[in-house]
Parts: sequence; structure tokens; C-alpha cells
Amino acid sequence: MIEVKNVSKKFQKKINQKESISFLADNDISFTAKEGEIIGIIGPNGAGKTTLLRMIAGIMTPTSGQIIIDGKTHQKDSIEIKKNISFLTGNTKLYKDISPYELLKMCGEYHGIPKEDLEKRIDTIIKRFSMEAFKHQKIETLSTGQYQRTGISRCLVSNPKYYILDEPTSGLDVISSKVILDFIKEEKAKNKCILYSTHYMEEAENICDRIVMINKGQVIATGTPKEIRIKTNTTNLRDSFFALIGGQYEEK
Repeated sequence: MIEVKNVSKKFQKKINQKESISFLADNDISFTAKEGEIIGIIGPNGAGKTTLLRMIAGIMTPTSGQIIIDGKTHQKDSIEIKKNISFLTGNTKLYKDISPYELLKMCGEYHGIPKEDLEKRIDTIIKRFSMEAFKHQKIETLSTGQYQRTGISRCLVSNPKYYILDEPTSGLDVISSKVILDFIKEEKAKNKCILYSTHYMEEAENICDRIVMINKGQVIATGTPKEIRIKTNTTNLRDSFFALIGGQYEEK
């Protein structure tokens, strides 16, 4: 289980050469995520979603608060925690001079997967994401959809307990998006825990068990999509969001 307890992250922003101001990218955020759940972290661009996920993944350290994963913290057991997490963000860069097959093989070897098991696992992953036609192409030659499928396929190699997926379908066509969303549903059925960040609220409504809705670094609603719709007297999460912020949105 992932427990996020009163987590905040403060940054400094320069105004000019002499002056700077501090601001909270995330402010006092709390929620839990259990095995077999898809938790949607939703909100507009700049809401604080990526910063939050990076803290959960152990890439950033909270300014205050606690993140506990299976009873462990990154401060004491970071390596052990990271063995059970696969993290994907839209900013994840892949080695451009190797192929998807070579990338998967390298990831498997890094995780110490025996050679025979690794070949079987790579073959299964390549078929799962329909990557046969480009598995030996250089990554730098791939289309956006092929690149994203390659990125998410590497998350499967280690068979993680937790997936942290930050905007995995951003900018993708409908076919590539469906491949990724189907994968997320299948991993949930295997009792995996998935944190799924998106600003596509319709996607979150369709696949998430519970929602953590964020605006300007603060949680403005939590619950199932249905609970949030009922609370705001709306018919979809997009309208729920605007109802919760009073109908107006301004970037931080």
C-alpha cells in the first residue's frame, strides 16, 4: 500500500538576479492507494501532479510530510522500494541509438532476470504492445505512439508491484491510447496498484477506481468518480472540476 501523508513540496523561483520567491508546488496532500486499484491523479497542467508522483517514486524529497510504501520510507529503504516501482513520465528519455528489443533486454539484465526467462518475457511484451514491426528499429526513428509504447513496455520487464504513470497517453492517437489503457486495466486485474496521472478527465472517469483531484497544488476532491459527480451535482469529472473551483481556472 502507498500512503501519502500531509506531503508538501516547496520550490524557490527567481524573480531577478537578487530576488526570489518561494511557492508550494504541492500543499498538504494525503491519500492512500491499495493493491488492485487504479488511482487517478487528475487536474490541469501545472496542478502539481508530476511533482507529487516524483516524490512518491523517490526522485524528489518532500519538504514536509511522509510517503510510506509497504511500511517503508525512501529515507531508509529507497533501493528496496524502487525495486517494486515502475515510473513513466512524458519526459522520460529513452536511448535513441538502440532498438526497443535492446532496451528491454538491457532493463531485464539490470534487474537480474535469467536469460531464458528474459527472452520469453520480452517476446510476451513485444506481442502485447504490437511492437513486432519496429522492435529492431532505432528508437530515434519511432513515431510518437511507438515511442510511448516502447517507454511503457520497459515498465513491465521487472514485473513491478506499483506503476506510477504520468500522462502516459498525452499526445497519442486513439489506437496507441487504447493499447496503453487496456494494459493498465489488465495490470489492475493482476492486483497491481497503479497511480495514473492525466489531464484527460474522461479517461480517468472510465478507468479509475478512485480520484484525487488537484488544483494549484492542493487536493480539492477525493473519492470515486461517481461520488465526486454526486457531490458536485454534475454529470462528468470535467464539470465537477469547474464546479469545485468556481468555474474559473487560472494557472499558478
